[in-house]
Amino acid sequence: MIGSEVINMKTKFGTLMRTGALASALAFGGSGHAAAASGGDNVGSPALPLSEVVLYSSGVGYFQRAGQVSGNAVVDLKFKADDINDLLKSMVVQDFGGGRVASVSYGSSDPLSKSLRSFAIDLTENPGMGVLLNQVRGEPIEVQRPGPVQGILLGVESRQVSGQDGKPVEREFVNLLTEAGLQSIELAQITGIRLQNERVDKELRSALAMLAAGHDTQKKSVSLRFEGEGRREVGVSYVIQTPVWKTSYRLVLEDGEAPFLQGWAIVENTSDEDWSDVRLSLVSGRPISFSMNLYEPLYSERPVVEPELYSSLRPQIYGEAMEFKGMASAASAPGPMMADSMALGGMAGGRGVLARSSTLRKAGLESVNGVARGGGLGGGGSLDLQTGVSSSASGSETGELFAYAIQSPVTLARQQSALLPIVNEGVKGQKVSIYNESVHNKRPLNGFRLKNSSALHLMQGPITVFDGSAYAGDARIDDLAPGEERLISYAVDLGIEVEPRVGAGKQELQTAMISRGVMTIVRKAIERKSYLVRNRDSEKRTLLVEHPVRDGWELVSKPAPEERTREVYRFLVTLAPDQSEKLEVIEERKVYERVGLLALNSDAIGVYLSAREFDGRIRSVLERLMKMRNALGELSVERTRREQRVSEITQEHARIRENMARLDTGSELYVRYVKKLDEQETELEGLRREIKTLSDQEASKQREMNDYLMSLEIE
Repeated sequence: MIGSEVINMKTKFGTLMRTGALASALAFGGSGHAAAASGGDNVGSPALPLSEVVLYSSGVGYFQRAGQVSGNAVVDLKFKADDINDLLKSMVVQDFGGGRVASVSYGSSDPLSKSLRSFAIDLTENPGMGVLLNQVRGEPIEVQRPGPVQGILLGVESRQVSGQDGKPVEREFVNLLTEAGLQSIELAQITGIRLQNERVDKELRSALAMLAAGHDTQKKSVSLRFEGEGRREVGVSYVIQTPVWKTSYRLVLEDGEAPFLQGWAIVENTSDEDWSDVRLSLVSGRPISFSMNLYEPLYSERPVVEPELYSSLRPQIYGEAMEFKGMASAASAPGPMMADSMALGGMAGGRGVLARSSTLRKAGLESVNGVARGGGLGGGGSLDLQTGVSSSASGSETGELFAYAIQSPVTLARQQSALLPIVNEGVKGQKVSIYNESVHNKRPLNGFRLKNSSALHLMQGPITVFDGSAYAGDARIDDLAPGEERLISYAVDLGIEVEPRVGAGKQELQTAMISRGVMTIVRKAIERKSYLVRNRDSEKRTLLVEHPVRDGWELVSKPAPEERTREVYRFLVTLAPDQSEKLEVIEERKVYERVGLLALNSDAIGVYLSAREFDGRIRSVLERLMKMRNALGELSVERTRREQRVSEITQEHARIRENMARLDTGSELYVRYVKKLDEQETELEGLRREIKTLSDQEASKQREMNDYLMSLEIE
């Protein structure tokens, strides 16, 4: 069993903060090599085996290690480089026996070449012995030739010496200052060299250790340093990225028997470490989890925009009902082909009792023992999922999270996966057919209204449906809390055919208002859609027709829908054997039209007057407006006629004056032109007076109409 002190992380972390058991220091940088602690009872690297794993559906895992140390001790752990950021964000270290956590050190994120150059002896370029010795010039060394020679290293030089064939060859010589004076020893004759300065010797060994650690670029070493006395318990816990644990379900629908649901958790150990007898818990929910780069230098990067992908028809996931009419649900009205008895846990043997908790803790349940019902898939009888399988998980909840605590310790080899049974329950439900025109225009889908009558939270996942002993299809379900209902569909229903028909829409005038010269007309748009349903089956069927919810449209048809989700209305249609039914859906919405009356001409006013739906007050306003607009029109016509006559006279004047310029002033024609110009001037003066009078009258009529319309308030 998993004790509450293990799973209850809230209590655990609170204890750590109160007792000050968090790591007191983080030694940044360094080589990552775990140096031995000095001055204690025990120096070494004790093991901290993995004792507990909690996997979250958000893609992270909580890992706890526990063990014993004695005295001062250093514990070395290896982690993937990709996990270091999560480790730095979440790691908690504890010393339970009165000791303290001195430090947590880890390897630098700098490139290996840069780290190697930080040592007194640079091993970056794979130096030869001569180059290596030149880096420690001035240090005391001891060489074997084969006898020991001690001295201070002056350096290594190259000389030309005669070879065996008499030709000159280049050889390296080590120059030392010894007690006897200067000595030069050929490097090839030296069989051993020892650095007598312990600090320089340690630098060389540390550089070699980092070079060796750098061979595995995917792993980083983390060293935990504990200080204290005696043998005591210590532990470390952390949260790192893990694969999302998944669920898959099997649902058996059997005539005369309650539906039965079996759920399996798919767990993956993608680490490089075997899980041996670990306490395993699986947590469903959506805790916020993120990764922050705490390990490497950060640079501002541009976002990567992925192109939108389109895929083919996917399994349907049905939304939860937001409103109910009082539909005969699975709990009260079983559908066709379902037994009357659908009580959870009503079979012999029982299912156990679920204990709830306000914190994430172990519920302490006994394992669920299945009761054999006989038969099997393809065996001529019903499919019994309980035979040989029982749920190995108990449940508890904390806020929006729910945990499955696996009751038996789990052993899972590295890079291996496992299926663990977590649900083995009788459930409640009702067989239905589900029609949605956007999914399939002609046929509904075979479906099931599943009610989670268990005390467990069902995490989203695929459901394989068996109808009796036969495979019926696959479905998907979203997260389902205890007591919630959700539709699933798993096959095309060939026994029912649906023909959707769109009726002719129309608009009806509801009301009109006038305010400050603006007429607001409210019309009611009405749309009808019918679904002609034919049941070709020899049994009574229940059909749910999904009709889309549209913004601004109000459903007015009868009967009302059984329920409404965020996206659709669901209408219940009961079909007798080999019969047809018609469902008509009527929707309305208001359409608003705003008209500036001052801008209307007589023709437009006539169109509105022809609408019989306007009441007497609106019609009287429009009729008076028509008269005023006609009067304005008459004045405008008279003014325009006179303005045209003025234009004609003006053009005639120009022609006459042009002709007079060519005539003798004493000629008879010239005299006639003068007389005509005089008559036309007299006519022009009269026309201009009339135009001004008409313009003044027109402006007065316009002001009168404006004042009238702006003073109107008709609701």
